[in-house]
Amino acid sequence: MTPVAPATLSPRRPVPAHVVRPEYVGKDAPAPYTGPEVKDAETIEKMRVAGRLAAQAREEVGRHVAPGITTDELDRIGHEFLCDHGAYPSTLGYRGFPKSLCSSVNEVVCHGIPDSRVVEDGDIVNIDITAYLDGVHGDTNATFLAGEVDEESRLLVERTREALERGIKAVKPGRRINVIGRVIESFARRHGYGVVREFTGHGIGTHFHSGLIVPHYDDPQHDDLIEVGMTFTIEPMLNLGTHEWEMWEDGWTVVTADLRRSAQFEHTLLVTPTGAEVLTNP
Repeated sequence: MTPVAPATLSPRRPVPAHVVRPEYVGKDAPAPYTGPEVKDAETIEKMRVAGRLAAQAREEVGRHVAPGITTDELDRIGHEFLCDHGAYPSTLGYRGFPKSLCSSVNEVVCHGIPDSRVVEDGDIVNIDITAYLDGVHGDTNATFLAGEVDEESRLLVERTREALERGIKAVKPGRRINVIGRVIESFARRHGYGVVREFTGHGIGTHFHSGLIVPHYDDPQHDDLIEVGMTFTIEPMLNLGTHEWEMWEDGWTVVTADLRRSAQFEHTLLVTPTGAEVLTNP
């Protein structure tokens, strides 16, 4: 397979005037979050709505992942779906990101920028989309198969989804946040996959990233206590080869150092008394 290369960017898509923007749009960086990781009932209820909408957008875009479509067209579909439902696409203008979702193809680990590249038969395409609605964010992603995908890549995608599910099952109040990464890393190791370390899950709510870090590998440093009412994402990135990566000159696109394929899945979660509720199911 030919390595993914940068292609042409289309102009920034307009957002209808009535759609409320997050505070960071038009700024270099978001305001730091200073609130609690445990959310109140009103915020949680809003996050259920935003999360469901983000999941519906993810599935709508995913339905169109097929050979012949451009990643820019996938961006248009996601952008219009969110705007039509009164939501702002959180990535648009976040720290200057130019598009309404991330499209990460094959060896692109994360933060791929949708452009004129055409999806090819056999590609795997991650769609990472976030809805900002009623003052809160819902963040989710999934890796979709385009056409006839080879067995090694298909298994990578399937097992990355399973790694996320195992990470979610590990969430229990009273445990430490690094139990999630311990579970994911041990599962990935069994299959010989590299686990990306520098890009993590994160706290989320009124802010896209709250400051809470959720590693996908066993990291003794991140040992925050998991408490009922916390909301955060788990979003493991598993690679066929090395966990190491390089970044393109655009300052966003992350690719595996050996150019072997990477897959990712993500849900936004709420910690409940018995475990975790997934907020990003359609």
